[in-house]
Amino acid sequence: MNQITVALGTFVGMILALVLVSFLLAWPVMELWNGCLVPATTGINQIGWLQAWGIQFLFGILFKTRISKKKD
Repeated sequence: MNQITVALGTFVGMILALVLVSFLLAWPVMELWNGCLVPATTGINQIGWLQAWGIQFLFGILFKTRISKKKD
């Protein structure tokens, strides 16, 4: 029972850490959008953390780089 509790606690802790890191990485996207893009163009609204996270996630899917090694 104790091992299950420790394993479950570790799993939940890792998930929370991943969520925290993903939101910390979305913060520069939000700052750049709100600080540079909004004042430069008309008709664009400011975004929040969740929207910045969504933009980062979408661009990660669309512009994923793949490095493949060819065997000679």
